Amino acid sequence: MFGRKVVNAAKKLELFQLFTFVHLIHDCMKTRSSRKPKLIERIAERHDFDEIIELSKICFPDNDPWSYEMLDSQYRTFREGMQVIEYEGKIVGSATSLIINWDDYDDDHTWKEICDNGYITNHDEDGDTLYGIEVMVHPDYQGLKIGRRLYEMRRNLCVDKNLSRILIGGRLPNYHKYSHKFGIRAYVKRVIEKKIKDPVLTFQLSQGFTIQRIIKDYLPDDHDSEGYATLLEWINLDYVPETSRERSVIMKKVRVCCIQYELRKVRNFEEFAQQCEYFTDVASNYKSDFVLFPELFTTQLLSLHDYKGMSPEDSIRKLDKYTEDYLQLFSRLSLEYNINIIAGTHLQIEDDNLYNISYLFKRDGTFDKQYKIHITSNESKWWGVRPGNEIRVFNTDCGKIAINVCYDIEFPEMARVACQKGAKIIFVPFSTDEKHGYLRVKLCAQARAIENQIYVATAGTIGNIPSVENMDINYAQSGIYTPSDFAFPPDAVAGECSTNIETVVIADLDLADIERARNTGTVLNWKDRRLDMYEVQEK
Repeated sequence: MFGRKVVNAAKKLELFQLFTFVHLIHDCMKTRSSRKPKLIERIAERHDFDEIIELSKICFPDNDPWSYEMLDSQYRTFREGMQVIEYEGKIVGSATSLIINWDDYDDDHTWKEICDNGYITNHDEDGDTLYGIEVMVHPDYQGLKIGRRLYEMRRNLCVDKNLSRILIGGRLPNYHKYSHKFGIRAYVKRVIEKKIKDPVLTFQLSQGFTIQRIIKDYLPDDHDSEGYATLLEWINLDYVPETSRERSVIMKKVRVCCIQYELRKVRNFEEFAQQCEYFTDVASNYKSDFVLFPELFTTQLLSLHDYKGMSPEDSIRKLDKYTEDYLQLFSRLSLEYNINIIAGTHLQIEDDNLYNISYLFKRDGTFDKQYKIHITSNESKWWGVRPGNEIRVFNTDCGKIAINVCYDIEFPEMARVACQKGAKIIFVPFSTDEKHGYLRVKLCAQARAIENQIYVATAGTIGNIPSVENMDINYAQSGIYTPSDFAFPPDAVAGECSTNIETVVIADLDLADIERARNTGTVLNWKDRRLDMYEVQEK
């Protein structure tokens, strides 16, 4: 009996220990499952900027670190391309990318050229290639495979964006140790054959990248690599070409028609609509992609009524009652005539404030709008017009465009912000009373075209409406202006109307010439901006 009790006690002790062990494991697993993950892969936020700058100092102590201005530009331009890895609340890895249209660049490009010196204002949402410009891994955390994780995040971004490839310019930090023995091609060949290990190239090859060429002077200040880099490519096997996407038309010529419109008395809205449809039909018959009407051309609708005895501010506000008819008219015209219409400007009341608004009507009948940002003293004094507060860039089937309403084109900052957002054509509906005012618009339009290497199209009003205060006389010579280089007309004018005659001007604008001029032109106004000294930012 005694022996049996001993055995039973031993079994009870064994069962108790097993029970305790199981509960211990359960509690441990429960604790682990409730704990927040130590390692987090995510998109960078503004509050990460200081840590990213500090990480760049640690990873590249001999080079200039990221600046807050560069990171802010990257964040505003392509936030998805700013990928970070956080470990226990600390940024331990970072990767930066942008989208480009690879056909617009030379194989022998530099790092500064491919990413606008780190500001990535050349990011092209309609491009076909994800270009990686930086990967940083904190040296104290390399055992966590941070680099591999960052490359996987970049590959996922490429697939999610349906881009055809990833390109990177890879440093060769060990080359300086062997350059006295053999040249760069022999060094790269030995790394490929695994006879030499290069910490960057060896890793990139292990991530599925293939070498396309060797680039000289990619990073001239990279003394370890002696300025050399390898251009590496990763192909997205899941890429599906989208022929209907805007990138498919980026290399095509865009035909633009500008209407020099005569203001005249009309008997009803239908007569006004008939004139608008006539010019839309003309532009469509010439297979134009865009037609541009002038600023304030809807003021002729005020000739329908007698506003004598009313103040100019009260009478001009009567235009707002035609807003719905105006929107329906041009929405129908854009759809029926299969053309993008910049329908001049229309004065409209919103929250009891009067705004001068330019509408873009797309081929499908949908529309968007740009408020006039800079208001002249006459508009403010006579009509009480209020300024808008946002510089818009619009995606169209012919690429990105912007609208600067008359006086807006006289402020270079506004065009620069639009170009930084990707606009290649700026449309300028204008209304000027005499030659001095017209020349301010024309000369500034030409300056914007040259300094930003873009196209600028203008359309103005002529004629007069005696019954409308502040619209007594009009002077215009509408035109289409280009950069000044060999790919463009010798006088940098694609076409101009005769002065003060109701007519149109039509021109073909090659968007590929813009990219070539920016990359290989006689002068490189866009690339040669001193972003280390100055920049234009929208607040």
